[in-house]
Amino acid sequence: MKWQISELFGMSVYSDKAVFLGKVEDVVMDVTNKKISALALSNVNKDVIDTKNYQGVIIPYRIVKEVGDIIIVRHIPVAFKVAGEPLFGE
Repeated sequence: MKWQISELFGMSVYSDKAVFLGKVEDVVMDVTNKKISALALSNVNKDVIDTKNYQGVIIPYRIVKEVGDIIIVRHIPVAFKVAGEPLFGE
């Protein structure tokens, strides 16, 4: 499926464990290789991601599994936590 980068803005991002992570605020481009290198998220689910008092978080595009009506990223227990414990007992 083809899409334009501008279509990513405002899309909801979920982990492949169906956990809401945030919404796409910006797209980081690797101009040399003509690829997306990361997604900048806002409205971050602070129960899952520790933003350390920043307004958002940047996730590497390499963990994106699917782009459709929403964006699905690979769940990484070390990155996505709840109250200092990995999600789902991982």
